Amino acid sequence: MSLSLLPLLAASGVASYWPFIVLAASVLFIIIGISVIRWHPFIALILAAILAGVLASLVPESTVGPDGKPVVGSLSDVVGLVTAGLGKTAGGVAISIGLASIIGMALMESGAADKVVRRFLGVFGEQRAGLALLLSTYILSIPIFFDTMFMLMAPLAKALRLRTGKDYLLYVLCICCGGVITHSMTVPHPGPIAMVENLKIDAGVSIYGGLLGGFLPALAGYVIARWMNRRMTVPLRDTPGAPLADLESIVDKPEAQLPSFFASMLPIVLPIVLISFSSFLAILAPAGSDPAAVAPSLVGLLGGTERFQSIRAVIDFIGDKNIALFIGTFLALGVLVRQKGWGKEQLERHISPALETAGIIILITSAGGAFGSMIKNAGVGGAVENIASSLGLSLIVVAYILTLIIRVAQGSATVSMLTASAIVYPMMQGGLPYHPVYIFLAIGFGAFSASWMNDSGFWVVSRLSGLTEREMLRSFTIQLTLVSAIGLGVTLLGSWLLPFA
Repeated sequence: MSLSLLPLLAASGVASYWPFIVLAASVLFIIIGISVIRWHPFIALILAAILAGVLASLVPESTVGPDGKPVVGSLSDVVGLVTAGLGKTAGGVAISIGLASIIGMALMESGAADKVVRRFLGVFGEQRAGLALLLSTYILSIPIFFDTMFMLMAPLAKALRLRTGKDYLLYVLCICCGGVITHSMTVPHPGPIAMVENLKIDAGVSIYGGLLGGFLPALAGYVIARWMNRRMTVPLRDTPGAPLADLESIVDKPEAQLPSFFASMLPIVLPIVLISFSSFLAILAPAGSDPAAVAPSLVGLLGGTERFQSIRAVIDFIGDKNIALFIGTFLALGVLVRQKGWGKEQLERHISPALETAGIIILITSAGGAFGSMIKNAGVGGAVENIASSLGLSLIVVAYILTLIIRVAQGSATVSMLTASAIVYPMMQGGLPYHPVYIFLAIGFGAFSASWMNDSGFWVVSRLSGLTEREMLRSFTIQLTLVSAIGLGVTLLGSWLLPFA
């Protein structure tokens, strides 16, 4: 198609469908860029954002600039919008992702993560090791990225298989299920952080919503994993970096070499508690309200309105997600120093690689934010809303399906959460009969469904576990898709029974 014909096409009767053409063209561009040309995701996403902006500018009334005025077909305007979208996303996620990366490194290096897993195994017993792995991964994955968590847990799954002589697929699937759900549903992971920013949801509410909303689907994932384990035989294979001869030492490491369970959990739990306190106060006494009128008992308990406001200011400060994660970071590093006896130079040597990893994640996440911003500016949200209204679909279902489509097309759960939340937010402005956290859950569940060969997590699990591509598709992909669908059902049921509107 000649470029000179595009404005004529956009201005014709096709204009009502033009946002979908913009979405399809830019997503296809990402797929080709990452999967065929093998560009780095950051480059592919930025170029796709520019492409979406150029195509959207052919229908000026569908595109809004930073000053609230329509964007005309100026390339400089498009680049400005892309830059603004990237900067806004980076400002919301950069500190949290960087600190979470340091916490994850410290928990692994100090043995704290190993301690948490052992405690769960001790409580549930070796006969229910799969459930112990699922629950421990569900908790540990709050501050640790999925790829890193699986690198930590995969050798443990193999060592347990050597000890028990069975259930290897069960162990792998339980680790995957617990880690993937938390990765898609809780701050400080990049996708959920971006959703909190895009959907204007309180971070504390999102954490509890994600953990509570994901718990039943996680248990369902355990049942599915047991069912698959009985019907598939997966042998234990040598994999890079984890020869079978070295794995037994993992489960035989003396307890004396590990930190206490309390010290291991504190860097994870305390930030959640601090964020929760701030969120609780925001719900109990919203900003701008008279505390003595809306929460008289609490104000009286604390000694009056002035003292309440002073205490609230402190709690709001330490309950900010970035400050809370800073506190968790210092605690995690403290455990690491105490356990290993490291000095400043050794800490710096381990913190630097963690921040380098975080930097790549921040760039990709921010590029995804720029892409989502351009898709939103293209008017995709309004077009989807019109179709959903004509079909009578719930916005929860629309958000889930939209996320699933983007996920299957380009593979990244984070990008699908960023893009879908940016598209869906304008559709929420008319008011919802339930709390916006249910939209957060729907997008989160849709983001990990149908993981296949264009998902980096698929290959991390395959390479580190030794599962073949066929075994992965028959187990990992199907399990996550079923858990995702169950999560959608739980979300719909929750929005009906407990709307919290």
